[in-house]
Amino acid sequence: MAIYEYACLDCGEKFEALRSMNDADTPIACVQCEGGHTSRQLAVFFAQSGGRVVAGGNSACNTCSSNSCATCNS
Repeated sequence: MAIYEYACLDCGEKFEALRSMNDADTPIACVQCEGGHTSRQLAVFFAQSGGRVVAGGNSACNTCSSNSCATCNS
């Protein structure tokens, strides 16, 4: 099971649903208007382990102006 993000193309509502990978693209009703005109969205995430970015980060640090940053290790 995974959490997928969806958007309703009728009312604009954005919502999440816990579904199996096999059902990820199966039509799902909107939680707001109950319409069936929804689309699965691309989820963007960020993961950090041991002080290093392991997913979703970029190579440049946006929080400091120096060439060496203890926050992002760049």
